[in-house]
Amino acid sequence: MELRDLGDRIRLQREKMALTQGELGGRLGVSPQAVSKWERGENAPDVALLSPLADALGVSVDWLLGRAAQADGLSYEKAGVSIPAAMRAKARVAELLPARDPRVLSSFSAFAQVLDPQFPGFDDPVLVLKAEEPGSKQLLALQHGALRGIGHDLVNHLTNDVIAVGATPVAVVDTILCGHLEPDTIVELVAGIAEACREQEALLLGGETSEQPGVLPDGSYMLCATMLGVVERHRILDGSRIRPGDQLLCLPSNGAHTNGYSLIRKLLELDPLLAKKPVGDETFLEAVLRPHRCYWQCLKELIGSPDLHGLAHITGGGIPDNLARILPEGTAAQIDVTAMRVPPLFAAIRDAGRISDAEMLRTFNCGVGMLAVAAPEAGAELRKHLAGHGCEAYVLGEIVPGEGSVVFHGAPGW
Repeated sequence: MELRDLGDRIRLQREKMALTQGELGGRLGVSPQAVSKWERGENAPDVALLSPLADALGVSVDWLLGRAAQADGLSYEKAGVSIPAAMRAKARVAELLPARDPRVLSSFSAFAQVLDPQFPGFDDPVLVLKAEEPGSKQLLALQHGALRGIGHDLVNHLTNDVIAVGATPVAVVDTILCGHLEPDTIVELVAGIAEACREQEALLLGGETSEQPGVLPDGSYMLCATMLGVVERHRILDGSRIRPGDQLLCLPSNGAHTNGYSLIRKLLELDPLLAKKPVGDETFLEAVLRPHRCYWQCLKELIGSPDLHGLAHITGGGIPDNLARILPEGTAAQIDVTAMRVPPLFAAIRDAGRISDAEMLRTFNCGVGMLAVAAPEAGAELRKHLAGHGCEAYVLGEIVPGEGSVVFHGAPGW
């Protein structure tokens, strides 16, 4: 092959991948000038660079050199992994990321992301890390095209967990595994994650997309992500300030959030018509696909307040298991179940599966998305603040002396 032809192939594919000469050179450990000489046909890459160059451009070495691949030879693509498809998806995903924040010291194409450890406004910062995945809700979302919503589920669940220890969300890295990579699907999933990160004021740094044929079936995807948060050491919310007499304030959920979906999918499998059953002003399917509510915007001005003694994100295990996680020694909780404002979705789930109240309360949040433990004299003021930020919180119980138990009184008003 003539050097000029090789140079044209490198240039055309680099431009197709939306890479600069500097970015391509950075991936290969050569200067932008070296790449420029290749593209002008003045020089050729070393033989040792041909394979990594082809990988970086999302093509095969045979394509790069203008020769046909051996018809009977194996290739990564024949094994089920399409590097060109992955590179096309990554190029489109890069467009979804915000302009580089000055705290991010690396490019999107770097092997790992580099973040400045300085946190303005924090005197004694402590880092908080949380990994999460949206459970089997993601399968239901993929089956019904709710791709952006599942990205919000992922980020909002992460954010609620991070703020439950008093931290401010800072950054997210995501991972998407699939059996067969479909660029449009990947882009839509990342678009939802990017939107949610913007809403919760967190940086989306990038992540990993991995095509794994034979490990996952074609058409299946698995999402997970890790969030970095930061909190002042003396403001960590660990429940240690909780005292008997404190009020339990319910921050309402907007649905099932991201828990109990194996049971929900079983109900839909047993009765496909359930999907179209009216639940309030929407269908059952629309109600269960509603993204997980995030409480950062209504709570962020209260984080660090001496009147906020604890936060419990109500996820798998319901109120009993999650509230017990923050109760200090010598305390217990009493919940007035009759006061719970249960959304109609949970009555529909209960009726469809003939599920007991005890099972409902341990499997689902039943309308309680987050519990805030507040000093009794400050409960009314905290509820006023939350209402002013779109969250109508209400008193659901109190902290009493005890040994870590969560006791329900009464029955839910389904």
